Amino acid sequence: MNSTPAPADTPVAGVWEELVTAALLGTDRRPPAGGAPGREAPVALLDAAAVETVRRRAGLRPAPAARRPEPAPEDPRPVLPAPAARRLAMLLADRPGTGGGGRRGTSPDLMELLPQWLAAANARGYAPPPQALPALLDAARGRTDLRAAVLEFAGARALWLARLNPDWRFALRAAPGGGAALPALDDADGVRRLWEEGLFAERVALLAAVRAGRPAVARELLAGTWATERAEDRLMFLDSLRTGLAAEDEPFLEQALADRSRNVRATAAELLSALPGSALSARMAVRAGACVAVDHTRDRATIVVEVPLECDTRMERDGVVPKPPTGRGERSWWLGQLVEAAPLGTWSARLGGRTPQEIVALPVADDWLGELHAAWCRAAVRQRDAEWSRVLLGAPSAPEAGGPGAVSLAERAKLLGTLDATERAAWVAGFIATHGLSEAFQLLGMCAVPWAAPLGRAVVDALNIARDAGSYPWSFSGVMGLAERCLDPAEASRLDGLLAVPDESEDASPGAGGYWAEAFQRLVTTLRLRAAMADELGAAQCPRSPGHQVP
Repeated sequence: MNSTPAPADTPVAGVWEELVTAALLGTDRRPPAGGAPGREAPVALLDAAAVETVRRRAGLRPAPAARRPEPAPEDPRPVLPAPAARRLAMLLADRPGTGGGGRRGTSPDLMELLPQWLAAANARGYAPPPQALPALLDAARGRTDLRAAVLEFAGARALWLARLNPDWRFALRAAPGGGAALPALDDADGVRRLWEEGLFAERVALLAAVRAGRPAVARELLAGTWATERAEDRLMFLDSLRTGLAAEDEPFLEQALADRSRNVRATAAELLSALPGSALSARMAVRAGACVAVDHTRDRATIVVEVPLECDTRMERDGVVPKPPTGRGERSWWLGQLVEAAPLGTWSARLGGRTPQEIVALPVADDWLGELHAAWCRAAVRQRDAEWSRVLLGAPSAPEAGGPGAVSLAERAKLLGTLDATERAAWVAGFIATHGLSEAFQLLGMCAVPWAAPLGRAVVDALNIARDAGSYPWSFSGVMGLAERCLDPAEASRLDGLLAVPDESEDASPGAGGYWAEAFQRLVTTLRLRAAMADELGAAQCPRSPGHQVP
C-alpha cells in the first residue's frame, strides 16, 4: 500500500513529542516521520529536531500561514549595562550540580543568586536584552518563585511572547489581568464594564487596583455582585480587603459574617478581629474576658481560666469554629479562638491595669498557661502588636529561647515578623549567640537581606564554632546556603581566615576540616560574586529587602 508523505513544511500536532520518542527508542525501532530505518535515519532525526527547535524558539507553533502578529511593544526603560547583561546570561545558563554525598564544591550556585539579581535589576528599573527573554521565561516556567520578579523585569514583551508560545502561557495567568490593560480609575463606565464582564484574572487585578486608589469604589463593586459570585471567588475578593483595611470596611464585613460559605465567614471574622474598634472585636473581648480573670485569694495573684460551656450560633457567626481538630478538646479549642480574636488592649483593663509584661509573667492555674499564651501569640501576630510580641518572645538568651508564650519555632518566627527589621535581626543574633545554629534556620528566614552586621557576625561565629567542633558541614548546609544569599558581601574579608584546612583533633570526623574549608571558600566566592553583580548593575550593594522573605 502506497502512502504519500506530508510535505516537509506541513506542521504536525505533537511533532516535537514524536521526535523525542524516536530519539529515546532509537531510530531502528522508531524511524522519524516520513523516513525509514537505516544509516540515514539518525541524520534525518537530527535535521527534523533542528527545524523544530528553531520553530519553538521563534515562539510560534508550527501552523498554516496566518496574519503576522503585531510588533512587540517598545520598552522605554534604560538598557541593561553590558557587564550586567553578560552576568544575566551566565545566571540563566547555570544548572544545579549533580554531585552527591552532600558535597557541593567551591563553585557558587548561580541559579540561587538569580532572584537577588532580578530584585536589584528591578530596583534600578532596567530593561532586559530582547535575546534574554526566552531564557527568562523558561526559568520562570520551571520555578514559580521567580515568576513575579521575571515578569516585572521582562515587561510587556514577555506577555507578547507568551501569547505566541503555549509553553509560556503561565505568564498571562500570573500577570495582573492576564496582561490586559486596566481602565483608568476615573473611567467609571470602563471599570464597571470590566468588573461585570471581565475574566476572573482581570477582575482580581481590577479590584486590587481600585482598592489601592479608591477603597469605597472597590467596596461598591464587591457589594454589587456579591450575591451572584461563586464561593471561591468571594473568598479571593474578600482577601483583597486586607490591603488598607479600615473602619469603613466594617459594615460590608459584618454582612459577610452571614455568608453561606464557612471559609468566607472565617475570613471576614479574621479581618474584623484585626480591625481596631470593630463591633466583632468588642463582642470577642466580652466573651474572652468572661473566661479569664485574676484570683487574688491565693498567695500570689494568679490567672484563672473558665472555659466556655458551649459554642452558640452567635459565636459561630463571629467566626468561632465549633468542631475542634483531632486530639483537641472542644472547650479549650473555643477558648483559644476567643482569646485570639479579642483585642490585646482588653487584657490590661481586665487584669488589674497590668502591662503586657506583667500579665504574661503571672502564673496560670490548672495547666492553662500553654493554651492561653499560645492564643495571645496568635493575637499578637494577627493584630501586628509589637509590644505583646516582644513580651511573648522573651529574651533570646532564655533557656531554649522559649519566651513565655513562644511554644514553637514557627510561633517565634511569626512573632518576629511584627518587629522592625533592626530589632528582628538583633533578637535572632542573640538567639544564635546563645543556642547556636541548629534551630536558627526558620528564624533567619524572617530577617531582612542583606543581614545586619551583628546578625552576620553571629552566623559566621557560630559556623566557626561548628567547624572547630569537628563535625561535617552538611548539617549546616541550609544555614550556609542562606549565608551565601543573605550575608552582606562586605563580610567576605572577615572569612579569609577560615579558608585554610584546620588541624583536625583526634575526635574530629575524618576529612571534616577539608570539607569546611571548601564550604567557606564557596561562601567567600559567592559573596564576592554578589558584590560584582551589584557593581555591574551600577549600585553600591544589592538593595535591602523591604520584607522578611529570603530571596
